[in-house]
Order: sequence, then structure tokens, then C-alpha cells
Amino acid sequence: MLMVGLTGGIGAGKSTVTATLAEAGAVIVDADRIAREVVEPGTPGLAMLVAEFGEDIVGPDGALDRAALAARAFVDADRTAALNAITHPLIGERTAELIGSAPADAIVVHDMPLLVEGGLTPGYHLVIVVDTPAEVRLRRLVEQRGMPEEDARARMSRQASDEARRAEADVLIDNSGDREPVLEIVRLLAELRLRPFEHNLRTATPVVGDRTVVPFRPEWAAEASRATARLRHILGEVATRVDHVGPTAVEGLDAPDILDLQVTVQNAAAVDRALALLTGAGYVRDRSSERPLLHWCDPARPLEVSILAQDDPEHEFALLMAEVIGADPTARVEYSEILRRADREETREWERTRTVVRGTG
Repeated sequence: MLMVGLTGGIGAGKSTVTATLAEAGAVIVDADRIAREVVEPGTPGLAMLVAEFGEDIVGPDGALDRAALAARAFVDADRTAALNAITHPLIGERTAELIGSAPADAIVVHDMPLLVEGGLTPGYHLVIVVDTPAEVRLRRLVEQRGMPEEDARARMSRQASDEARRAEADVLIDNSGDREPVLEIVRLLAELRLRPFEHNLRTATPVVGDRTVVPFRPEWAAEASRATARLRHILGEVATRVDHVGPTAVEGLDAPDILDLQVTVQNAAAVDRALALLTGAGYVRDRSSERPLLHWCDPARPLEVSILAQDDPEHEFALLMAEVIGADPTARVEYSEILRRADREETREWERTRTVVRGTG
């Protein structure tokens, strides 16, 4: 199933986005709701908290007094660790249960406020960040939620910065203005990207990018960084390194909008292991290639992933190419023309094939 991580600063308006995704058929797994659920009255979670922090953390109605718990749990690192040792396994177990009960063709959206802070973004196929300026979020917290401004500022300061969240975003949704445009953007996101992505992933349908040369995009570097982080997450110690290579790795170079990523492993046996891990994670092998080459399934972000042993001569060549071409303006111009010539040749070949097909029809 397609796993989507969704996050945003407190007051960003994530609930607006998750509600729209739910209407579009996504399964929403709300981390905050789960955190409250596992310590409701009568649960083992609440009983364990009482045993650890005392009966004073329970209010007259039998529910957890969160302020009282915070006064005991956040006094030092040991007390906070004791709290986490109780709640984190319960939250993880319930989260896994909800995800496990989703249909095989589900789009699962994990709404998690601390997704970036926890360094968890590489574990998701796609990360959505609901982006709202700090001053707008502060106003919402004070005016709409009735939160004292000092408390609101303190809670905001403990979260990741806007810049850190944006760096992890595959999809950035501006929720600082009117509601209707946001709803339309989310509906289109579900229709044009999430549903096709889920289908491609489930059916092992690769996204083979268009080789048309387009103007250089500064975003390529950040997109490659997120893609390489996902590969490292899947491969672990099997990969000795993962690099952004090829035309899109050259600063300022016009190129086809396809990210080339190179996974380096120790030897031929590790190549086979890496290949098995990546295909198991949904990457689709290109059987027309003599070398291990895989495509990804995201309709909006074509990727080509090659796997090479570190003693393969192609490994070092690919690493040096971007550096050499990037440092030489003349080489950059010449390489750009090579890419455009290849694009033109491919277009002419396609036109010839179409003519033949029409002629025989």
C-alpha cells in the first residue's frame, strides 16, 4: 500500500488536508488521536502511567490530567524517558494495527506532527507538509483555540523550523489563505498523484521518464536528496554509498527531468542483495538493461536507480562526471547539446515508428 507521511507545525491546518484526503478515500492514521487513545480511562497504558508517576496524574473524572503528567514527566531526561518507554510501544503497536487493517490497495496517510523531528520521513513513499507561516499559526492558536500566546510560542519553538519541514516535503501545501483553493489542490493531489502512485506500486508499473531536455531546475538537488535518503533507509548497510549522478546532478545543466541515482555496494553478491531489497520495496527492474537498473512508481518524480559494485569502472566514472562537467563551462555546453541531439533522435525515431504503424493500419 502507499504510505504517505503528513506533517506541519502546530496550527498549520493539517486537519483540513486530512479531512479532504479521507473524502478522497485515503485511510487516515492520526498520531495525536492514537496517543490519546492508548491512555484513555481503563486502558493498560493509563494504569502503567499511574504506577510510574502516581495517582495524582488522574483527574476526578478518571481521565489523564495531562498537565499533571507533564509536571512530573518533563522535569528531567530520565523521567521523560520513563514516559516514552510506556507510551511509545503502545502508540507503535496501535499504529501498526491500524495500518495492518487497511485494504491492500489503500492510500494510508499517517498524520504525524513530529515526523521531521523524529527523522522518520525516509520511511514513507511520499511526504506532504502543510505549510503556514509562523505568524499565521500563532494567530490561529491564540484566536481560534484560545491558547495563551506565551504557551503557543513555547510549543511552536519546540517543533522543527519551517525550513526544516520544507526540505523534507515532496508536496508542499500552502494553507495560509482561503480554504477552498487548498481543498481543490488536495483533491487534485489525490486524483493525479496519489491514486496513480498507489496503482503503480501495487501493480509494479514503472514510471519511465520523458527524455525531453528541459531547463535546469534548482529543485533537482533537493528531490535527489530525499530520494537517496529513502534508498539508504531501505538498503541500510548493504549500500556503501548512494549518490545523485547523471545530467540532473550538474548545476545549471539543461537535462531530461529524470533523476539518476547510483547505489554503490561492496561486491557482486551485494548487488544481488540490494536488487532484492529494492524490488521488494516496490522499485521495478528494467529488464532491457544489461546492468541492474530500476525505475520508481511515482508519476510525478521519475527515478532511475543503478546498482554497481565499488570495483566496477562505471562506478567511479559516474561519480566524476557531474564534477568534471560542472566545473567546465565548455564541457557543460557540449554535454547539453549531446542531450538535446539524443532527444531529437528519439523524437524522429518515434515519428518514423508512428508513420510505419499508420501505413500498415
